Amino acid sequence: AWDADFAAIRSDVLRRYGSVRLELQLTAKGKRAKINGMEQQKLSEYVGALNVVMFAPEDLSIVKGSPAQRRRFIDMEIGQVSPTYLYYLSNYNKVLAQRNQLLKDLAMKKSHSLEMLTIWNTQLADLAVKLLRKRFEFIRKLETWAKDIHTGITDGRETLSLHYENTTPVTEELEADQAVDLLLAAYEEVRDREIMRGSTMIGPHRDDFSLKVNGMDVQTYGSQGQQRTTALSIKLAEIELIKEEVGEYPVLLLDDVLSELDEHRQTLLLETIQDRVQTFVSTTGVEGLKHQVLQQASRFYVKEGNISGER
Repeated sequence: AWDADFAAIRSDVLRRYGSVRLELQLTAKGKRAKINGMEQQKLSEYVGALNVVMFAPEDLSIVKGSPAQRRRFIDMEIGQVSPTYLYYLSNYNKVLAQRNQLLKDLAMKKSHSLEMLTIWNTQLADLAVKLLRKRFEFIRKLETWAKDIHTGITDGRETLSLHYENTTPVTEELEADQAVDLLLAAYEEVRDREIMRGSTMIGPHRDDFSLKVNGMDVQTYGSQGQQRTTALSIKLAEIELIKEEVGEYPVLLLDDVLSELDEHRQTLLLETIQDRVQTFVSTTGVEGLKHQVLQQASRFYVKEGNISGER
């Protein structure tokens, strides 16, 4: 509805602890989110009220895309099950922006305040460690699920592994205070180069994770089929991970993705979710989709913005 004053979507969601009414409005002043009629002051308080896994053709970018796309994937998925992570991430980005501005000012000789840099370092290190600990845990759990799923899809021919690519010396085994001290020392080590560049060179905002099949980087050396299988394994693992974290399956959205998968992968995906995961499949046509699950599904038709019932 172009040029309308606002758009809104609302739904009653049945969770294991009862029914929840969710509403989201888009207005000229921004987004307004409500849970059971109560407006949420922060979107981070709204995210996770309905857990969703979306699988679309562009999700191959998790495997083939840039580090920024994989960081976004990590942040979105952890944020669904951990509102505190989104809070820390938002604060980290604010402190990072302030620190980068100071580094630029130091580079341009507009400031000589190394004391202020020390303050930003302390705040950034504390938040970075909080994010890193959550990310380490997420990648470890995701690998546990994805490895078994990938082995099943490939009939045992392939082993999938995930590796967090860290720009800092912080490791999962370190206590929080040890990790902060180590990160502060790392900031000192790269300080002159950061001032010269005018930006923060290390931290969660620069990290990545790699996916390896039989020990080889699937982004660089994997065939298109291996890359698609890897993306499918990650998405199916995501479903199980959310179930483990929140106690119930998320809603699965398959956005025109079945046409991107061959018959073997289609069948495996649909049989995995059958009778377990509520799923919405969007597609331009169902003629080529023969699986029994789809034949039993309710169908709705969208034409010129209007939804008509099952037929």
